Amino acid sequence: MTRHPGKPAGLSDPHELDLFEFARSGRQAAGVVRVSQLPRMLNEVPVEAPDRDTAFTWQAEGATQPELQDDGTEGPQPYLRMAIHGAAWLECQRCMTPYSQAFNVDATYRIVNTEAEAEEFPLDEDEVEVIVGSRQFDLIDLIEEELLLSLPLVPKHEVCPEVHESLVSGAAGNEGEGDEAALDEAGGAGEGAEPERPNPFAALESLKRGEPDDKKH
Repeated sequence: MTRHPGKPAGLSDPHELDLFEFARSGRQAAGVVRVSQLPRMLNEVPVEAPDRDTAFTWQAEGATQPELQDDGTEGPQPYLRMAIHGAAWLECQRCMTPYSQAFNVDATYRIVNTEAEAEEFPLDEDEVEVIVGSRQFDLIDLIEEELLLSLPLVPKHEVCPEVHESLVSGAAGNEGEGDEAALDEAGGAGEGAEPERPNPFAALESLKRGEPDDKKH
């Protein structure tokens, strides 16, 4: 891939970037975007989060690579590489409390001229994504899109600080009934919630409380 000397710098307006010129000249840019500037991402942050307006740093680099064109001649194919790093607060689907989720995106895009051209490339391309470039390309929108695609399917702590009441069996629950009820409720905690059998959270909570029923069995 052909890269030209360039110094990372902020863009005059990352919402209106001439993406073809950016790639052709091998330009580089870097900046900071806050969650408050990304409305769709902000919707994913719980209201009770300690900090709803966290920041992401990003770096972008344009490049070209000689490739065979449709007319049989070799020409420069534009590419964009984007790196995004930061964290945002999400709601854990196990304990229903906010937790900080790290995001580390490193993506390379093949820049094409039209949607029809983009559709010619296979969807199972793992290393290089395809985007339609323009003279007024919204780089911030691309950053938000990548963050949304990087959201975990089921947001959750690695280790929950506490167990949500919907995952705990009732105090008078009979053996087996509490676990089944907890599993049913956990399944409705959020779309895509992971079923767990047996439910370890109800069992752990019972042990912490030292319920008499647990000691009898």
